[in-house]
Amino acid sequence: MTDRLVGALSEDDPVVEAVLTASRALVGVAARSIAAAGGDVTLPQYRALVLIAARGPQRLMDLADALDVNRSTATRMCDRLVAKRLVRRSRLPSDRRTVRIALTGEGRALVDGVTQKRRTDLARILAQLTQEQRAAVVAALSAFSEAADEREVAGHADIPEL
Repeated sequence: MTDRLVGALSEDDPVVEAVLTASRALVGVAARSIAAAGGDVTLPQYRALVLIAARGPQRLMDLADALDVNRSTATRMCDRLVAKRLVRRSRLPSDRRTVRIALTGEGRALVDGVTQKRRTDLARILAQLTQEQRAAVVAALSAFSEAADEREVAGHADIPEL
């Protein structure tokens, strides 16, 4: 048993409002970082790129599951990312029916560039907080991430549900 209080909150609870406001700020940082990278990539496409970057080449069906979309949606998304030269498709020699998706060099550069821009923007924003406020942010966001069952994967803490 944990010593944490667990209970239902109303939709207008102050903590829900605070997290909603913070999420809008974080989505803004994410959108600006993607726009600054160029490449005409949408937030869902970027999320797919980050998942591939973090997990490595994977089957299309596994990517669809990770994105929580149906396979045809993932296929169309990958079609667009292939056309932008950000991912490539390949078939396994042992099973020609299995399609694997991997980042290209351009895809890796885009993910790395967006991640760096996001880190820079977040550092600038967080620099405005006191050390005590930063410690509180770390504690609160760590607890929130744990409650949401989110974990950092391979150095990409920015695998967002955006």
